[in-house]
Amino acid sequence: MRRIVFNQKGGVGKSSITVNLAAMSAASGKRTLLIDLDIQGNSSHYLGFDINERSKKTVADLFDQTVSWFSVSTPIKDFPQQTRYENLDIIPSSPRLAALEPELERRYKIYKLREALDQLEKEYDRVYIDTPPNLGFYSKAGLIAANRLLIPFDCDSFSHQALLTLMDNLAELRNDHNRALELEGVVVNMFNAQAKFPAQIIENIRELGLPLMEPFLPQSIKMKESHYQQMPLVHFDNKHKLTQSFSALFDNMESEKLVTA
Repeated sequence: MRRIVFNQKGGVGKSSITVNLAAMSAASGKRTLLIDLDIQGNSSHYLGFDINERSKKTVADLFDQTVSWFSVSTPIKDFPQQTRYENLDIIPSSPRLAALEPELERRYKIYKLREALDQLEKEYDRVYIDTPPNLGFYSKAGLIAANRLLIPFDCDSFSHQALLTLMDNLAELRNDHNRALELEGVVVNMFNAQAKFPAQIIENIRELGLPLMEPFLPQSIKMKESHYQQMPLVHFDNKHKLTQSFSALFDNMESEKLVTA
């Protein structure tokens, strides 16, 4: 099962959601791989990786060997790196993704990530893919490689408009490149249950017929604290309300009939 977390709007918690769900997956005993396609490397940093350190096992190196004529090809199985958490591996981001993108687009390497993950199919029970906040090459490559899509969403009018645009773009990509991609649901993040406006926005989403994942994730300073400590919530404070919300969300996702090993 390959899940991608994507929204064209920034600041909606993509990396936080990706890392914490991946950490929940690993803590539940599933062999889990996280792939960080965002040049900012927030997921990588969250899990304790410095994307500015010299490495030959980043996602940029994985893509680079598909366009380089002279590089020695590294087996795909050698790219995942162990995190400090049992069952959780990562292929971290790299600043080199920006410079590499034009060449990848020119040579139409949009299917290379899917091909790489096909080779890792037996190694992992779950794959989580973090993405940049735009529908560029790397986000498209991730969407083509994935089976399930999670859309993080914060409750403001700009997010609502971005969601409508996103659904149009995804319909085209699905028809052209990946008919197997299913919208698993919209993950409502930084939800304020005491305010009226978020409830109004949520109702608008329901009227669009989009699946809403439950429970909604409450806003909490605990998330920023876990970022600072580079520890996913399940390891940082597994009794906190936000952690329990992530746990319930993960359990609900895993209990769906569409989810298979």
